Amino acid sequence: MHAENLKGGPMARQAAMLCQDPAFRLYLDRRRRYKHGLAERELPDGTHNEQDARDWLCAACGIQSRAELDHNPEAERTFRQIRNRFNRWRAKERA
Repeated sequence: MHAENLKGGPMARQAAMLCQDPAFRLYLDRRRRYKHGLAERELPDGTHNEQDARDWLCAACGIQSRAELDHNPEAERTFRQIRNRFNRWRAKERA
């Protein structure tokens, strides 16, 4: 079944909400800076928008559409790991 034929369910909705979350997009900014050794002036906070977050999440999970998260157990597992890492990061940021 092709991605365009899949209907999204609870995981797709959670992924969409995550990509809409400004804190998740900030996490992606800081993650990319750290990973690539960039200074904040090279990749300032607020760089990732909702579409960037969607594109990054799909690439990280190896999918074309967030709807696939409800039909691909490996992609769902990866998404859960990403969400858990983000939640740990957010908890540290708030502390």
